[in-house]
Amino acid sequence: MPKERVEEIKYAIVQSDILSEEDKSQSMRHLEEWVAEDKAFGIVYNELLEVSEVFKEIFKDLGLA
Repeated sequence: MPKERVEEIKYAIVQSDILSEEDKSQSMRHLEEWVAEDKAFGIVYNELLEVSEVFKEIFKDLGLA
């Protein structure tokens, strides 16, 4: 997810009149975790591709490419 989009979501969470403070806090924690996981997957993906181009097919078969 593009960084700009993540920032838009964070802003919407903070500005929400519907979410409780606890919901806002929990949502922000989850969002940060998902962003970190997404970055980690990108790093792993790229590193495995450096090991072998075969990983392109493996990722494709898994629906990850």
